Order: sequence, then structure tokens, then C-alpha cells
Amino acid sequence: MAAFLRSKGSSVGRAMMGSLGNNLYGGATSSIETVARPCRSDVVCQQIRTFIHMRTNLKVVDKSGAKRVMCIQSLRGKKGVRLGDMIIGTVKEAQPRGKVKKGDVVYGVVIRAAMKKGRSDGSEVQFDDNAIVIVNNKGELIGTRVFGPVPHDLTKKKHLKNPALAEHIV
Repeated sequence: MAAFLRSKGSSVGRAMMGSLGNNLYGGATSSIETVARPCRSDVVCQQIRTFIHMRTNLKVVDKSGAKRVMCIQSLRGKKGVRLGDMIIGTVKEAQPRGKVKKGDVVYGVVIRAAMKKGRSDGSEVQFDDNAIVIVNNKGELIGTRVFGPVPHDLTKKKHLKNPALAEHIV
């Protein structure tokens, strides 16, 4: 679970990556990013980082009792969901004595997305996984604690009203 934060004008990322070329750190921005990662010793798998759509499985990172949620509707529009957007999902895995049960339909806010998101200061933030926190229909958190890094953009959007609930703010 790592966050990737870099400035568009920074050349440190290019110098560290060596001869990978400009396809990973180039100036062209698109909604799809292909990342090569080793699956086994003889095969290189392709992971495509895109928007969060319907039927995407998301990790739940709060103490509401749910472990995994499948997105059934995005409340943003047709293109897909990004960091800070709300979704409607169904709980696929849950802890035994939690506040939400398996099969419940819940609202959630995306707090980590594998797709890059640009900030107003020119930097970009990107995470390794897609994760949400479960909220009620008024937008208040159901869980009492949020695990892992949370971008500070969400505190400005008033999705995470109490930033003290998060472990790390990126």
C-alpha cells in the first residue's frame, strides 16, 4: 500500500527510472495507464489503471465491518469514479459482528484510487489499490477509524470531516 506523489516539473523520477523511456513518466496524460509488473519469473503481466466502473471490487479501509465492496453504481456520471467521488456498492465480504453485513447496499467514498489524479499545484497522486470508506446517505462515516494513507484533497471536499480518524494524510 504505497502512494506515489510526484511533481510534473520534477526530473528526479526520470533520473531514478533510467532508460524506461517517457511512456511511464511522459507528458502525455490519458485516462488509461499501463504498468508492467512481474507476475512470475518468466512472464510480465500488464496492469491497466483506469477509472473505477461498475462491478469493480474495492477494498474497505475503515472499521465498519466490511472487507470488500463491489461497485454497482457511480454517482459521478458515465465516465467512471475517481478519487473523492461517491459510489453505491454491495458488501461482498464482511466481518462476523460488524455494523454492516454481507449483501447490504451501502454508500462509499473513494479515498484511494490506482489512477493518477492531478492536483492544482502541479503534483500528481497515485495509490497501489482502490479503497473506499463506507458512509451513510448523509455522508457521515460509519466506521470509527480509517486505515492507511488518505489524501488531503478529501478534507477540502468535506468527505472526511474529521481528519484525525485517518492514520496518514498524504
